[in-house]
Amino acid sequence: MLDWNSIKTITSQNCNECKFKMPQFKMIKKIKKVINYLSAKPKILFLIDGLGAMLTAFLLFVILRNFNEYFGMPKIRLTYLSAIAACFCIYSSACFIFLKDNWTLYLRGIGIANLLYCILTMGFLIIYYFQITMTGATYFLLEIAIICGLVYIELNVATIISKSRIE
Repeated sequence: MLDWNSIKTITSQNCNECKFKMPQFKMIKKIKKVINYLSAKPKILFLIDGLGAMLTAFLLFVILRNFNEYFGMPKIRLTYLSAIAACFCIYSSACFIFLKDNWTLYLRGIGIANLLYCILTMGFLIIYYFQITMTGATYFLLEIAIICGLVYIELNVATIISKSRIE
């Protein structure tokens, strides 16, 4: 039986002794590289967010509504989610085009808005649990996972930018 001390001993071993490389550490390093790159060029982050919101709005309004029997989410809810995504697209596009500085406030704003969108989507998944098909659940859970990853990057970039301005 493993206790806490044996787990600490196993996990604190030098990774060079391990027979396999831990892929999650490589992923963390890559995400940190992306965050550092986007901290120097936050305008690109608004472009990515705007294009993602445009794709989401298109998929929800055009594809999922027309093939609703494969997804199961009520059409009115898809309309609400696509309208929200369209607003996010406009916001991020406007920030990309017009914003010259003070990125932190706007990055945090879209990051929190994206997080609230994910919470709303998860709420719809729970409310319409018995209507949503496996394909629909897969689509929405993947969308939530992607957006949460983007939120993580946006909020970290905003934090790095605000710290670099203070120092």
